[in-house]
Amino acid sequence: MAGKMVVVFRVDASLEIGTGHAMRCLTLADVLQAKHARCIFVMRNLPGNLESLVKSKDHEVRMLPERGPSDSEVLTGHEGWLRTDWKTDAADTIAAIQDAPPDWLIVDHYALDARWEQALADSVESLLVIDDLADRPHVCDVLLDQNLGRSQSDYDGLLPQTAVKLMGLRYALLRPEFADKRAISIARRRSGAVQTILVSMGGVDSENITSDVLRALDSVQELKSCHVTVVMGRGAPHAEEISELIQRMRLRARMMVNVGDMASLMSDADLAIGAAGGTAWERCCLGLPSLLVVMAANQKPGTDALARTGAALAVGDRTHVSESLAGAVRSLLDPAHIRAMSDRAASLCDGQGVRRVVAQMLGGA
Repeated sequence: MAGKMVVVFRVDASLEIGTGHAMRCLTLADVLQAKHARCIFVMRNLPGNLESLVKSKDHEVRMLPERGPSDSEVLTGHEGWLRTDWKTDAADTIAAIQDAPPDWLIVDHYALDARWEQALADSVESLLVIDDLADRPHVCDVLLDQNLGRSQSDYDGLLPQTAVKLMGLRYALLRPEFADKRAISIARRRSGAVQTILVSMGGVDSENITSDVLRALDSVQELKSCHVTVVMGRGAPHAEEISELIQRMRLRARMMVNVGDMASLMSDADLAIGAAGGTAWERCCLGLPSLLVVMAANQKPGTDALARTGAALAVGDRTHVSESLAGAVRSLLDPAHIRAMSDRAASLCDGQGVRRVVAQMLGGA
């Protein structure tokens, strides 16, 4: 271990939080590990955590203890994600990493802000915050907000003057295989035909929006020759129910759980149905047109921004899926429309974001 750069990630995954924050940190960790960094994940022991997945990638995991309901009963909104107060979380984190002082601490957590970061300041060399909200102050060396349409001015007054701001899809944290598949994926869309539809509503989909999507698709007579692939995370609570639904559908459909190569699945699809967020940027990199469902309130700005570019169509939140999705799909069964959406999507993200972020870290280490 001597001489290796130590990078600590403070991030959580759970049935409430979802898997997206942890997955993008894992993407960054994998590339850092290839550069001989030692990566340590500090995660709260919550239902649906990704401890086993992180360990399977040969990263270290330090699990913070579960906290009882009394610790979070007065917390609201994103603060409740911690299941404790920020001071306790900071103390737990310091204790977890005291034997491995990090060169970089990477924080990806909506419940944490400048107070927590200041408490950790003496324990780390450099701090990188990953955020999507621009709704709270941070004390960091680097701020990464990979969302479409984000500008540096959105963080005015929220960061130290010296903080480096990495903004927009140029820094989207996509796994390297998406950049690798980009050219062939874009090329295969020249026909504009829709024969394969990919449905991926996130790693958890606790509200079972996938079932609403599948029922809507099954009602579209024009899709009778299409094949639908549904992707679920390993901890998805409604997987069995969705599997039973697939058996009753007229459309040909299959469900895949814990997919290791999403880049290939996306490359082979003609249309995707999913949420805004990290997977939306993966689809853009591959030139994959998509229909967007708002899974959580914080996804609406990204959904609206992506729809305005012409790279995707927004169908609203869950309450709109049944009434809007079928019509939206029909509107896309025009090859010229699909080709135009593919071109616009591909122009937004080149898949090199993680390389750029790592270069920033190594240059400033």
